[in-house]
Amino acid sequence: MTEVLVLHHGHGLTAGVRAFAERLRRAGHVVHVPDLFEGRVFDRLEQGIDYAEKVGFGTVVARAVAAAEGLPADLVCLGFSLGVLPAQKLAQTRPGVRGALLLEACLPVSEFGGSWPRDVPVQIHGMDADPFFAGEGDVDAARVLVETAADAELFLYPGGSHLFTDSSLPSYDEQAARQVGHRVLDFLDRVGQPRTLAAEGRPRDRGVGMPGRRP
Repeated sequence: MTEVLVLHHGHGLTAGVRAFAERLRRAGHVVHVPDLFEGRVFDRLEQGIDYAEKVGFGTVVARAVAAAEGLPADLVCLGFSLGVLPAQKLAQTRPGVRGALLLEACLPVSEFGGSWPRDVPVQIHGMDADPFFAGEGDVDAARVLVETAADAELFLYPGGSHLFTDSSLPSYDEQAARQVGHRVLDFLDRVGQPRTLAAEGRPRDRGVGMPGRRP
């Protein structure tokens, strides 16, 4: 059993994010899903990003950090797109974090200072033609992270959709999302072991997703 903090993307806390979290719960994990938009859910991603800009990205990140404050130190932090900002910040700066799952975004490690913590495994997922993940430098940051971190994996999936893991959005890709789910659950099982075992880990090269279909 692993304790997981799930941080939603720019549409808000959608039914698809809730469903992803529920899948982790059914596998036996304890999952926390704070609402960083305070009840707002947006039909279009641009609307959600506009809201985040209006209240301040720093405010959104601060809400996530506040949500983590009352939780055990040894969390796994999972972020979808916008949620990667606080997930990665927590993974790099909060003592005791057990692992990080970065879905469809990745920031340069320098955004939060220094190098990636040696004892924090990380797994990154994104589509190889996603205009945000592949087109705005996230995949490059992910490749650098994989090269420099002690225990890191990058999985790329064929396709150009952003937020392909959210079953409530038109961008959902069932086949790719299913594989992400399997890999996430494998990761949680591994990092949920005692530190002395999980730390042995297995630094990974750049994983490649299964042959898939574009939405």
